[in-house]
Amino acid sequence: MIKSYIVDSTFNNMRFDRWLRIKLGKVPQGLIEKNLRSGKIKINKKKVKSSFKIKTNDKVDIFNLNFEEKVNQKKIKFSPSNEVIKANEDLIIDNNDNFVVLNKSSGISVQGGTKSKKNLIDIFTKSEIFHGTKPYSVHRLDKDTSGVFIIAKNRETAQLLTSLFRLRKVHKTYLAICNGELEKNSGQWSEELIRYENGKKIVEKAQTTFKVLDKNSNSTLVEMKPITGRKHQLRKQLFNIGHSIYGDKKYRSSTSDKGINKDLMLHSYQIRFMIKDKRYTYRALIPDYFKKLLKTKRLNFVGLK
Repeated sequence: MIKSYIVDSTFNNMRFDRWLRIKLGKVPQGLIEKNLRSGKIKINKKKVKSSFKIKTNDKVDIFNLNFEEKVNQKKIKFSPSNEVIKANEDLIIDNNDNFVVLNKSSGISVQGGTKSKKNLIDIFTKSEIFHGTKPYSVHRLDKDTSGVFIIAKNRETAQLLTSLFRLRKVHKTYLAICNGELEKNSGQWSEELIRYENGKKIVEKAQTTFKVLDKNSNSTLVEMKPITGRKHQLRKQLFNIGHSIYGDKKYRSSTSDKGINKDLMLHSYQIRFMIKDKRYTYRALIPDYFKKLLKTKRLNFVGLK
């Protein structure tokens, strides 16, 4: 049996594997790759890679596949209460015709998954702010990281912002309170980070510029501007130099945050970008628990210039 699809103009220039998930649901990446290699999925009667950018009117043929039986774990649906919706709406920094910017709370995922239930996309799907449309995620922010986060209101803006992030034209500034005293007051971390995906080892180059804002013999407040956007990049890089972030349960030494509260002391403080010659700059106030630890550790933060 062959299922055929014609690509709609709203999906023009989208990665093929992403389009496939929109059409067929949460399909494992490994299954997509396997069937692309075997020729059971073709575009315009040709084999392509999962990263292939589809175009309007492309014809997609899928041969004798039943993806549903391969998906063992389903996304957990989250139905937010009115109180949860209102609480997250109150975190909005800017709300315009094309996107929403909010000061994301720590402890909430951007999207739902097999391990995460409460998430921003499901929450704002139910919000009146997105009436007549739906929220689009355009970048990542770890569940336990707080701060500036952008949600697009339409596919065109989502594609534009996603491209800006991919081309490194969105400039992000993070703040972190880390264990110990950083030796250098400024510089750049450049290294290869290792992660595993479906059992496959992936090595990626990661670059971050940093500046120490305040420090003492046991703690440092550091400003970081990632050049690349690797998974857990800032957390890994601080851990690799022996200065893990307070509250980080994954990347830490055994005694690095003994007695520290459970919150991750990593905050997305500022985002800057430009659209059609208009500059956008957004800052998110640091959380109360972050301020409390600054005081406890006798560190000062006066804001960026």
